[in-house]
Amino acid sequence: MKLKALAVALTLTAGVSLAGAQTSNWKYDSAHSSADFTIRHMGISNVHGHFGNITGGVVLDEKDITKSKVDATIDTTTISTGNTQRDTHLKSPDFFDVAKFPTMTFTSKQITSKDGKLEMTGDLTMHGVTKSVTLDLDGPSAEMKDPKGTVHRGMSATTSIHRADFGLNFGNGMLGDDVKVTLDIEMVKQ
Repeated sequence: MKLKALAVALTLTAGVSLAGAQTSNWKYDSAHSSADFTIRHMGISNVHGHFGNITGGVVLDEKDITKSKVDATIDTTTISTGNTQRDTHLKSPDFFDVAKFPTMTFTSKQITSKDGKLEMTGDLTMHGVTKSVTLDLDGPSAEMKDPKGTVHRGMSATTSIHRADFGLNFGNGMLGDDVKVTLDIEMVKQ
């Protein structure tokens, strides 16, 4: 009886080990990852901006991508629109208030596949406010090895957020209500 119980326990343990082998861990390559945004100015032109220093990672389920998990932190102090005066204003309490909120974070809650397209829903925390957002995913790409043998993959995600939902109300009438967001991420296998 004890041998039978031991055999069952070993079988269950082996099953858990095999299930764990379906996932891989990836860390973002900050030097090759970015978060870009576009917002309308006065309804006549688009202003483009960029955040750098994205950290976090992905637990990728190789067998079922919808079971993967994504976490990201973006350094809001890195905001850049190509205009120093505007960047300083965006860092102020009128907008991102980077002294109080130096980062924004995203944690995935669900990934779904519809008609061959992936969508990821999760919690975005920005300017001290957390809201659910859904992103359209492209990727992950096939694995590529660099000359040192390190394995890399990439993915992109797009969404649109309503800035007032996050308390970014300055410039109403001058700035568009919605902000288009594009994330381009390169990951390194751990």
